[in-house]
Amino acid sequence: MNSSEISRENILSRLQQTARVFQKDSKNFTLHEGCSFDEGIRWTAEEKVLRLKSMMEEVHTEVHLCTEDSWIITLCSVLKQKKISKLLYGAKTGLAQELGKLKQDSPEMIPELIDYKDPIEESKNLLFEIDAAITTTRGGIAETGSLILWATPDEPRLMSLVPPIHIAVLNASEIYSTFLEAMISENWSSQMPTNALLISGPSKTADIEQTLVYGIHGCKELVVLVLK
Repeated sequence: MNSSEISRENILSRLQQTARVFQKDSKNFTLHEGCSFDEGIRWTAEEKVLRLKSMMEEVHTEVHLCTEDSWIITLCSVLKQKKISKLLYGAKTGLAQELGKLKQDSPEMIPELIDYKDPIEESKNLLFEIDAAITTTRGGIAETGSLILWATPDEPRLMSLVPPIHIAVLNASEIYSTFLEAMISENWSSQMPTNALLISGPSKTADIEQTLVYGIHGCKELVVLVLK
């Protein structure tokens, strides 16, 4: 077993331990010595949406609150405003079906759709020619203002890291109060992905004269469409 496999097994073991302890005491418990968690934070559905929006906007994320009926209109507005001509997407996702239908019904409203289907070795040039990528999300965390993304063959992690603009679609019903609640509710201990990404905003760095600057490398803009 190599070092990465050992690390993964250690993480899974800790998550499984967390789940067992959580079942015994869902209010307060200790994951390991010196690391305690309080699961007492519980916001209403509306409070979770508003907190996540506020937290993400503080780190320069653009958040749009939409409905199931209006999010496509909002998406088209964002695409037009940002002059996106090539949009990277995963063609095998449920989101892709919506985009494909829109492209068929109103081709003038949506840019060229590019399916990310080839290995990274064959997609390097493509990734750097894309204006934006759109992805689904696994959920959100209200406490920290973060998105949860699980990388899959249909939506590799580079979709959220390389294109200058990342558009993420988040269902409000999948926003959790805390990271711990997300792990327990989604049963991470039994189905931990190879890559789990927590994203709060566009790229940033403090390497330049120790001044925090956004959008220097990688994803320069993060746009979140929250479907209520």
